[in-house]
Amino acid sequence: MGSRQIYASPLLARKVKKLKKQEKTVLDDAVLDIVGGPSIGEEKVGDLAGVRVYKFKINKQLILLSYTYDEIEINLLTFGSHENFYRDLKNYKKA
Repeated sequence: MGSRQIYASPLLARKVKKLKKQEKTVLDDAVLDIVGGPSIGEEKVGDLAGVRVYKFKINKQLILLSYTYDEIEINLLTFGSHENFYRDLKNYKKA
């Protein structure tokens, strides 16, 4: 299996800038988990078909990281706490 390209959405990039250094490290680890096995995330259906969500914790708070992938690339869409996460993700996908 060849290595996939990893892309971060502009939305994700903006959110990452607000993280503390330690929180970025935890996010990086989560991204590495996804790179190691992209099917690790929970596959969504309906409006979010094709999107997977990987759950991990930052400072004991559950964080959801959404992404899509294929043979060539992994697209990191957004991350955040569960509150309004899916609503915001649907809005982002429509845009």
